[in-house]
Amino acid sequence: MTHLSHIQTKILDPKTLDMRLRMWRFKGEKIVFTNGCFDLIHQGHIDYLSKAADMGTHLIVGVNADESVKRLGKGSSRPLQDENSRALIIAAVHFITAVVIFTEDTPLQLIQLVQPDVLVKGADWKPENIVGYDIVKAKGGEIKTIDYLARFSTTAIEERIRKG
Repeated sequence: MTHLSHIQTKILDPKTLDMRLRMWRFKGEKIVFTNGCFDLIHQGHIDYLSKAADMGTHLIVGVNADESVKRLGKGSSRPLQDENSRALIIAAVHFITAVVIFTEDTPLQLIQLVQPDVLVKGADWKPENIVGYDIVKAKGGEIKTIDYLARFSTTAIEERIRKG
């Protein structure tokens, strides 16, 4: 198996993810979930994702589909990369177990499927406002927030590139 084909096996459809989740749960492994656009991967993303991965055995990342990114109002130029490219780059990060592209405005359906033990978002979110908070709390899971690294954001990088 080539490195690329190994990476591609980490990009899952919901049915395949469900089968893997059943196996991991049977083994008593801790499931962590986060999501985002991940348009231009930068140091802030890697810091955030590595901290999320440290919270459990498996880190599952939901990646917004192109149509979902456009609806988020991040600007007419976004996404800068298509959903398959963004998912592949995230899947290439060794400590990420699985990546799922979702088309909805929020990852609610994906969180309902995953039923994570830990739900993670950036510290700019109040835990009770995080999509899936009620699902995770109802099953006795944890909601964690992670501080972002200062000066690292895709929007700021995009602005610096445009200004030259």
